[in-house]
Amino acid sequence: MLKRLRIFFILLFIVAVGFYYRASYKEKTFDYMSFIMAKAINMKAKSSEQTEGQENINTIEDTVISEKNKTSNSESFNLEDILSQNNGIMFLETTDRMDPPALVLCAIESAARIYYDRPIIFFMKGLNEIKSEEDEKIARKHFPTLLSFKNIYLFPLKMEEIFKDTPLLHWYEKINPKTESHWIHVSADGTRLALIWKYGGIYMDTDIISIRPIPVERFMAVESFAYSSNGVFGLSQHHKFTWLSMENFVQNYDGGRWGHQGPQLFTRVLKQFCNISEFSILGDTMCRNITLLNPQRFYPISYPSWRLYYQVWENLPTFNDSYALHLWNYMNSEHRTMTTGSNTLVEHLFQQFCPSTYGALLWNESIHL
Repeated sequence: MLKRLRIFFILLFIVAVGFYYRASYKEKTFDYMSFIMAKAINMKAKSSEQTEGQENINTIEDTVISEKNKTSNSESFNLEDILSQNNGIMFLETTDRMDPPALVLCAIESAARIYYDRPIIFFMKGLNEIKSEEDEKIARKHFPTLLSFKNIYLFPLKMEEIFKDTPLLHWYEKINPKTESHWIHVSADGTRLALIWKYGGIYMDTDIISIRPIPVERFMAVESFAYSSNGVFGLSQHHKFTWLSMENFVQNYDGGRWGHQGPQLFTRVLKQFCNISEFSILGDTMCRNITLLNPQRFYPISYPSWRLYYQVWENLPTFNDSYALHLWNYMNSEHRTMTTGSNTLVEHLFQQFCPSTYGALLWNESIHL
């Protein structure tokens, strides 16, 4: 009996130990697994924090880079960037005046409206240095009627820089402007050549009102069967005609004869370039890859009749065959201007093609600040 009890207690002890061990093992296993799970969660959290932190760092770096690019873009604001597409429309002011008349502002405004997708550059000799976009905006604030146009840019006219790397630089370094009788016009004649050579695009005199886009890239404006004008022309960058014209400008220089360095230069070079003795006035013709636009395109009113622009017309002309109108300001020794309420042809042109300038004049607002 005792022996049986002994065996029973031994078996009970073994079962108890086994149960305890089993319970103990389960608890330890649970703790270990919890530890592993907690560790995994913790590592994931740290990883997430590191990723988020890295993303924050990347965001900060991107912001810094973006700001640097903005600063860089502002610092790199220059003529080359703006004219990089070689499709600019250029105007010149070769005097020091900073209060150009209404006709000049109308010419620039009309171009900005007609060529809304192209840069309009107004070079002014009296303008201070433009080193940034902010400088240019400040300069443009002096001309309220032009301020709203995002495609208009003002730049100082620096002839020595413009003439660099052209045949005109040596001439410019030797010339004495004080002894030149037509320096304002002669310097403008040379400058437009150098600008078109370097950047391509279209040059226009500041008394030309744009009324519709010129449909060709390379063109000359025929004034009569005997003459070509240099008041408006367009050529691609580094065109051979431009270089030949600059060479002729220097080789045959005669600043004492008005027009010799301008329309007469274009006429003699163009006739040689095209191997022709006179121009067609009945329609547009081709000379190599240059279109010679007939007089109706820019000169439907010829220079002897320039006063017609300042007269009242019973029936207004449509100018359906014209791209722009040259108002012959050089001939205007009487200093006639557009007068609001006059019902003259020029008033109608202002109303239609430069309404901002016209509105300022109508309400007696200043066009210069």
